[in-house]
Amino acid sequence: MTPFRLGLGFAVICVVAYWQLGAIAESTIQMAVGPTAVPKALTALFALAVVLYTVSAWRGRQVDESTEPEQSALPGSGKRLISVFGGGVLFIAGVGWLGFVAAATACGLCVARAFDAPLNTKSLLICAAISVVLWAVFAKLLGVGLGPATPFGF
Repeated sequence: MTPFRLGLGFAVICVVAYWQLGAIAESTIQMAVGPTAVPKALTALFALAVVLYTVSAWRGRQVDESTEPEQSALPGSGKRLISVFGGGVLFIAGVGWLGFVAAATACGLCVARAFDAPLNTKSLLICAAISVVLWAVFAKLLGVGLGPATPFGF
């Protein structure tokens, strides 16, 4: 796929994303920042990047790798993909009965492993700390319904 066509494909994704923002229900309370403010801002930033990339590709400033000989994937890429995908599956399957923190920690370890981090105590503590902070910020401070942090209802 040429860079220009890739840019056009991303432009279609921007249009679909903006269209889907209309499906987000407006808040029933008066708020300075509604539930669509951040998604709209991110979509606008992505659209700006897409426009800049597409114009750059149209002017021939992006490398067209579609004309180069086919290169094989990097060694271990299959294991990395399975590790990231498996982490997501672990999170989805485990969040209900393990709680958010344990499931997110397991997911984080799988993603860290995909980036060649060793599975040791340090990795476990870092992933657990990130999970606890994310749960505290989103569930407690912002009121997002992530469920309990642990299976014991905390």
